[in-house]
Amino acid sequence: MMTLAEVDALADRAHAGQVDKIGVPYVAHVRAVAAGLAPLGPELAMAGLLHDVVEDSEWTADGLRAAGVPERVVRIVLAVTNEPGCPYEEKIRRVARDPDATLVKIADNAHNSRADRAAALTPEQRARLAAKYRSARRVLWAAADREQIATILRIVNPDLLPELTGP
Repeated sequence: MMTLAEVDALADRAHAGQVDKIGVPYVAHVRAVAAGLAPLGPELAMAGLLHDVVEDSEWTADGLRAAGVPERVVRIVLAVTNEPGCPYEEKIRRVARDPDATLVKIADNAHNSRADRAAALTPEQRARLAAKYRSARRVLWAAADREQIATILRIVNPDLLPELTGP
């Protein structure tokens, strides 16, 4: 089985040359997601590193298994991977049925919701994505343990903590 460091190297190779919506190397995003999941265990951190690898690279689930990625990690990655023709809202409901996938998607959402990342977008993009991510959080957070959510948010996006604790 691969170690966390080996999975990090795999993610780095898989996302080599890719940049996110704001022009930052894509591997920085998956590493931020993984950092938020690290306190919850190495397999969740691995899933954070690989959460986009099947949809955004040449890697397949079978390839990940053959490389030595633990089966639990592959299962989580598949659970958060986009399915062609599946609307985002439906994907979020599907993810929320899997406790591990829910935590990975919460970390992904938290990083995508960071103000410093959104600042580089157009006002229209910023408003559209903020509404999309806020709607997803309602579904995802209802399906997860609040303390685990808080653990992720403290690392990935502390600005969302007031939203979690609410009025």
